[in-house]
Amino acid sequence: ASLELQELLFEALAFCRLAESFGEHSLCDVTRHGRGRAVLGIRNVVPADFLAPRIQRAQSAVLFSATLSPPRYYRDLLGLPANTVWREIESPFAAHQLKVAIARHISTRYRDRERSIAPIVEAIAGQYREMPGHYLAFFSSFAYLESALTRFQADWPEIPAFAQTRGMAEREREAFLARFTPGGRGVGFAVLGGAFGEGVDLPGDRLIGAFIATLGLPPFNAFNEALKARLEARFGEGEAYTYRIPGLIKVVQAAGRVIRGPEDEGVVVLLDDRFDQPAIRRLLPSWWAL
Repeated sequence: ASLELQELLFEALAFCRLAESFGEHSLCDVTRHGRGRAVLGIRNVVPADFLAPRIQRAQSAVLFSATLSPPRYYRDLLGLPANTVWREIESPFAAHQLKVAIARHISTRYRDRERSIAPIVEAIAGQYREMPGHYLAFFSSFAYLESALTRFQADWPEIPAFAQTRGMAEREREAFLARFTPGGRGVGFAVLGGAFGEGVDLPGDRLIGAFIATLGLPPFNAFNEALKARLEARFGEGEAYTYRIPGLIKVVQAAGRVIRGPEDEGVVVLLDDRFDQPAIRRLLPSWWAL
């Protein structure tokens, strides 16, 4: 008991030290899980205020990432100088390697979720029948995923289907990826931004396509609306910096699972009419043939 109290004391002291640096770069939130089970959090939402002084003291700094775009977004949030030099390196992949299609007849907006299930299932099955192989289908939530999976298994029981589940253990995640064998077939249903949306390497015909049934937008809730107001006040880009850009980064990362090498070929189907909007298309990789 004394060790538990000592640990609690150290955590409380650390939290108090963190609270002393609270400012316009942070937001405080409280989540209630029942009486006596609230969680108090301090989130740093604008790293620039901490990073900018360190960057200024350095002789130089080099930042690189496959998703370090758009420049202004990262310049603002990371506190980079206004005269920072940006260089976009030509992609090692060519447009002919990846067929990108937009399902303009589908809306995955929250109000349209229920009626989007049938056309999404038809789009997945149609592509699979045209070119059988291994695919990943990404959804914005487990609830959305489960609805689509239930309909898919009912309508197309002959097509192998398997899914990411809530709270998957590492062994279960490995078993999910093990399904993607060379020459195999099936559709894996997963959550965008989850364990299988990035850092997964399935080269060759272990994965030949992906379906993305969402723009990846963060949930509309009190915290994100507070974040939007803060980023609007700081940078004049509350909507884009809170929702649109983070969402499209997840989309690009998920689509990146398909082409892993110079010999890979595959398809990405963007299942939402909004992908055809100019503001959205500008945030997608320039080498995609849209």
